[in-house]
Amino acid sequence: MNSVLIDTHVFIWLAEDDSNLPVTTKDTLENMDNVFVSIASFWEISIKLKIGKLSLCGDFNSIEASFQRTRFKLLPITLKDTIKLYNLPLHHKDPFDRILVSQSINHSLILVSRDQALDDYPIQRLWL
Repeated sequence: MNSVLIDTHVFIWLAEDDSNLPVTTKDTLENMDNVFVSIASFWEISIKLKIGKLSLCGDFNSIEASFQRTRFKLLPITLKDTIKLYNLPLHHKDPFDRILVSQSINHSLILVSRDQALDDYPIQRLWL
């Protein structure tokens, strides 16, 4: 399989060993070499934790520690990503999902997400 970018919910479910994540998805991601997590996902998690829209088994530090235990790579947001974001149609209003779409396009990454609304964009979305 090619390189993939995982949506924030996928990363959280992996980090917390959540049963919402299908075993096939978990096994596939854990055995891949080119799995990316966007810095936008960490930004989203920190904001949602702070304003009470997200609860975790641990705290933000536990999410960071979970990332460090993986072979996943951190994907920064580039100027090119923000330009792509600006030019995307507003099929989806969530700014975090939209930046992931932009990164997926710019870096030729398959986006692993259960969010079918992302199918309106010219990306390859995967949900195992």
